[in-house]
Amino acid sequence: MTRHRSPKSDLPAMVLPPLRRDRHGRGLRTPLAPPESPLSRSRAQRFDDLVLESVERLDRRWKDELAKVEFAVEDVPVLDDWPHDWVPLARAFASTGALPARIVVFRRPLETRAKGEFRLRDLVSDVIAEQVGEMLGVDPQDVDPTYGHHG
Repeated sequence: MTRHRSPKSDLPAMVLPPLRRDRHGRGLRTPLAPPESPLSRSRAQRFDDLVLESVERLDRRWKDELAKVEFAVEDVPVLDDWPHDWVPLARAFASTGALPARIVVFRRPLETRAKGEFRLRDLVSDVIAEQVGEMLGVDPQDVDPTYGHHG
């Protein structure tokens, strides 16, 4: 610690390093929720959990049919080869060569469409049922009996 003489008195003044604070002087921000709580997870991580929950629920019923189907989440769709003027919520791709069949769910369009966390859960479930139904050639209601019956 360095000591300097105060210009107004003969008493020594202490020079301290500046405190690191935010611009409003309220201190550094800390996380609002503990790291182990569900609130500490990002929106993307919570969305991934919703997709995984829906897929696991369908996998119990359609295990053999979904064994070689890969599920993925992307933030937004690439619309280069998309012939429509609307944004897809998900897409199903048939297997080609070494690539397995896959269903890609698009997070941002679904979050934009849903009004709240519970509606998002229902919408994700319905969209995955539609894509699995399209891939298997069956009605989404047959894939998931709760399809379209969310409150």
